[in-house]
Amino acid sequence: MTTDFIVRPARPADSRALAELRWTFKQEDHEGPLPAPARHLEEAEHWIRDRLGDGRWSAWVAETDGEIRGHVFLCLVERMPEPYEDNNPIGYVTNFFVMPSQRNKGAGSALLEALRRHSRGAGLEGLIVWPSERSTPLYQRFGFQPSEELLELPFDR
Repeated sequence: MTTDFIVRPARPADSRALAELRWTFKQEDHEGPLPAPARHLEEAEHWIRDRLGDGRWSAWVAETDGEIRGHVFLCLVERMPEPYEDNNPIGYVTNFFVMPSQRNKGAGSALLEALRRHSRGAGLEGLIVWPSERSTPLYQRFGFQPSEELLELPFDR
């Protein structure tokens, strides 16, 4: 396992590179011919910059030779206060991606470890994720388990 990368918290200045990787990630995930993008890359860049800048979202990046090669994002889901239990937020994990050239070299594990360490230190209740088939084994190695408590209502688009 190669460890020629560093993992660090993402900064608003990383927004362009993170948006580009988001586009790469979604194109890799897409089945069939790629349609023309429905929105401009700059929209994602601004969205990421705004959320990293105001703390609504957190992210970690894996860098190799000064270039971002992977990332994972965390959004806090607030819980309503109640009289008998803590109302610590839950972390929603999303947009976990490592460039194909960096896969199976430890970058994904290092990103998830940074996320887990941060989340525990911040007192989160736990983490939730909608994993891809490919990422499920990695999440499970980090202790993620299927939940019978979560229901999903998808809407047709």
